[in-house]
Amino acid sequence: MAHLPSLIQDLAVILVTAAIVTLIFRRLRQPVVLGYLMAGVLIGPHTGLLPQVTDRAGLQTWAEIGVIIFLFTLGLEFSFRRLARSGRSAFVTGFVEIPLMMGLGYLTGRSLGWTVTDSLFLGGVLSISSTTIIFKSIEDLGQKNRSFVPLVFGVLIIEDLIAVLLLVLLATVALSKNFSGLDLLTSAGRLGFFLALWTILGTLLLPAFLRKIKKELSDETGLIVGLGLCLLMVVAATQAGFSPALGAFVMGSLLSETLLGPRLQHLVKPVKDLFGAVFFVSMGMLVDPAMVWAKFDVILLLVAVVIFGKILAVTLGALLSGAPVKRSVQTGLCLTQIGEFSFIIAGLAASMQVTRESLPVLAVSVSVITTFTTPWFIRHSDSLAQRFENALPLALRHRLQAYQTSLRDQQSGSLLRLLLRAYGPKILVHTTLIIAIVWVGKHHVLPMVMGMTDPLIASLITLLAVLIAAAPFFWGLVMSSPLTVKLPKLRGMEIGVSTARGLLGAALLAYCVGHFLSALAASGLLLLVLCLGTFFFTRHAEPFYRVFEGRWRESTAKKGFSSPDLAPWDATLTEFILSADSELVGQNLMSAAIKERYGVMVALIERGSRRLLAPGAETLLLPGDRIFLIGTESQITNIAPVLEKTAAPERGDGNYGLQSLVLKEQSPFAGRSIRECGLREKIQGLIIGIEREGNRVLNPDSGLTLKQGDLLWIVGDLELIAGLQR
Repeated sequence: MAHLPSLIQDLAVILVTAAIVTLIFRRLRQPVVLGYLMAGVLIGPHTGLLPQVTDRAGLQTWAEIGVIIFLFTLGLEFSFRRLARSGRSAFVTGFVEIPLMMGLGYLTGRSLGWTVTDSLFLGGVLSISSTTIIFKSIEDLGQKNRSFVPLVFGVLIIEDLIAVLLLVLLATVALSKNFSGLDLLTSAGRLGFFLALWTILGTLLLPAFLRKIKKELSDETGLIVGLGLCLLMVVAATQAGFSPALGAFVMGSLLSETLLGPRLQHLVKPVKDLFGAVFFVSMGMLVDPAMVWAKFDVILLLVAVVIFGKILAVTLGALLSGAPVKRSVQTGLCLTQIGEFSFIIAGLAASMQVTRESLPVLAVSVSVITTFTTPWFIRHSDSLAQRFENALPLALRHRLQAYQTSLRDQQSGSLLRLLLRAYGPKILVHTTLIIAIVWVGKHHVLPMVMGMTDPLIASLITLLAVLIAAAPFFWGLVMSSPLTVKLPKLRGMEIGVSTARGLLGAALLAYCVGHFLSALAASGLLLLVLCLGTFFFTRHAEPFYRVFEGRWRESTAKKGFSSPDLAPWDATLTEFILSADSELVGQNLMSAAIKERYGVMVALIERGSRRLLAPGAETLLLPGDRIFLIGTESQITNIAPVLEKTAAPERGDGNYGLQSLVLKEQSPFAGRSIRECGLREKIQGLIIGIEREGNRVLNPDSGLTLKQGDLLWIVGDLELIAGLQR
């Protein structure tokens, strides 16, 4: 008899059980992620109700791939451009929430009689919400286009970045019993450098690479290229000492800004669903009902700490960032959950054997329970947030509004903000590239040259190569013009800014030389380089830099469309992908009457690589168009089902045909045009002919007004047509 690998048997058990349970949850109108978790409990090793999973290592690998694919999809959906939309609010909210939750978790652990180390790890476990679970819940509940969602995902991204630093901090505390601020700062610098370097390289290289292979990018090759780049970045992130999930997210965010991004969102969805199901089922398998029952009082306490602590901490952080009251509360309600990073932190504690054995079980149990409560909070976030806002004293609401207005005014006009806009991106890009060139030279080029010649000569040769490679970026750092040149406030700062840029360039040059020579030799060579630098930079480095800057501007211009929050008018800019099943497909903007019917404005249409800014009335709407609309939350909610409409399931009984219908006196369709009456949607068919007073009209125009006594010839669902005649 042929041998069947145990992993295949395990997948059969997992997927069949997950399918049955999720069908039940669908019937109960619950998010499928809850069904996955329940399926994991049923086939877990602690229940014995169903066949057990035997290949735990293989299952864990599939679950890790699931996390990677989920974070890759998150990057495709919510890129750094979208993070910039809520950048200030996300940063402030995250950096207020995490310390508050860490402190609350620590105090909870100490009140339970836990040690200092146990309590610190508990604070870390309770601090980080689950990106994958919240993303899945929002997607299942159809809330992706709500105005508070960009802030939710912005905070989740900040949480994931902070979680990387938190792992370093907790590991340091556990091993040394001391807090190492230097280790934390070093890790923060490495993380910032990693993100900046790959964002710069991705912005420069990815669009050009994809344009060259554009003709060969079928659906199959596009999926393989996208997933290959994702896993390549995962390897790079792991080699740099960061989590695989961070690498997947970074590559997703980079690809989202390219021509492959929109297609890849649809191509990767089946892969995401498959591996995501395995991940959530594996999470449910960790739940031990016996231990959960034994520590149920502690679990309930931790659940309460997560729910109420997250609501208060996130709401406070969002309010301090200048977000409106309702949006702040909605964000807090959405983040009342812990997940995969909490498991990683608990697993770190278990592997280092520095905390109690029950911490991983407590983390999973709290995550499972809060996963069940999260959809309820998301679904009722509108009413709960409105009640909270109405309960605030009127004077406090006015003070909060004044604070938001003052914060916006100060930031829009501050000199520091203008300086950062003009010089900040260039300084960041050039500094990152110079440091990267030095790192490559020292760790890769120098060892190779060392094997060929004397160490001193090898150092000089490598240093010369590094200086030549970095010369264009030194010139750009010190000499190039600002990104924003028409700012009168900056003219008076020109001398000071030039001096500061020169000092920064000299410091980086010293950093570069010091990596390859001793202090004495470096000092002499540094003076020589500074003397020859001006001539060399002007004659040779500047032309290379101009080429680099031109390509950079070309790459960033394609994604420079900002998406501001129009808070004073309670309006936002929201992006939709027009479904092929939408009733608006094939109409121009004039006939679609989007502004007249729904009150929203079409600001931009992206179609492939084309961008139609302020499209005209004759612009046709086509399937797959990325449409950017400006409107209030209620207006966006009203139009979302029209734009994202999906076709009704096909019937298997062939109950379609040609039928006639006479418009009676009480018919709601009489006196309205074919387009306005919505008859096509009600019968899932078309009016192909009209008989009126002996005259026949074949394929009538959609603007024709229907009248009492008209005989309509309709092709559609015969049962639905018959229902209109009753």
